[in-house]
Amino acid sequence: MMIVAALYKFTDFPDPACLRGALLALCEAEGVRGTLLLAREGINGTIAGTRAGVDAVLAHIRALPDCADLEWKESPADAMPFGRMKVRIKREIVTMGVPGTDPLSLVGSYVAPADWNALISAPDVAVIDTRNDYEVAIGTFQGAVDPGTESFRDFPAWWEANRERFHNKRIAMFCTGGIRCEKSTAFLKAQGVEEVYHLKGGILKYLEEVPEEGSLWQGGCFVFDERVAVGHGLRTLEHELCRACRRPILPEDRARPEFEEGVRCHLCVDEYSEVDRERFRERQRQIGLARARGELRG
Repeated sequence: MMIVAALYKFTDFPDPACLRGALLALCEAEGVRGTLLLAREGINGTIAGTRAGVDAVLAHIRALPDCADLEWKESPADAMPFGRMKVRIKREIVTMGVPGTDPLSLVGSYVAPADWNALISAPDVAVIDTRNDYEVAIGTFQGAVDPGTESFRDFPAWWEANRERFHNKRIAMFCTGGIRCEKSTAFLKAQGVEEVYHLKGGILKYLEEVPEEGSLWQGGCFVFDERVAVGHGLRTLEHELCRACRRPILPEDRARPEFEEGVRCHLCVDEYSEVDRERFRERQRQIGLARARGELRG
């Protein structure tokens, strides 16, 4: 059994590059895999490993400047959901691309999962899903607005084009683990929106703590690892990834005429050139050869 830990912390790292080496070395020594992003504004990522390995990495992160109160969300996985460990230096730990958006100085009001249903059921509250369109497609909260964005960078432009729809409304926002809402609520507050709320701990914490019989969540929650999607109780669902476009699909989607393993699915059948398709086919052929040699599982 593997432990998967999703974490983030906004803090001031004057020189994030100097933190990378020791963090990567520890992860590799402990057999921990996943991705961690370091930037001047903090750390973000998801890692997986044994209980002891994950605990060692979390202890190291908590010892970093102003990270003692680091919070994370854990869930189980039957097998290692990542192929390798990456620690990357970025401009932002979650990319919005709006200079000056600072969750350390301005952010929305946190709402605990136990109080979320009451908030989003109020008639004067507009609920906005801040995730990407392919994530929203497999699950969201009842009545939530889907901005239809392809990436988080698109959110500010969407808000500018749609802000009048939400005149005289309180705004409640949510995302997978909370980090995108830290940025998006800070952005809205800077835009002059007075009452902005976000789900503390994100969808993952809600699915962990709120019983299914009392839940307003519908469908699955996309996660950025080989589990693909989780549901109530953080149980792994049946979704798979199209290896061409990286969108979630269901097992029955393999029977569609558009599907070709590693090359296309019904969602991306018109999105790539034939040159791209040939490249995908060669990649899939190499994967098959590696699997036959026993170098890959599954």
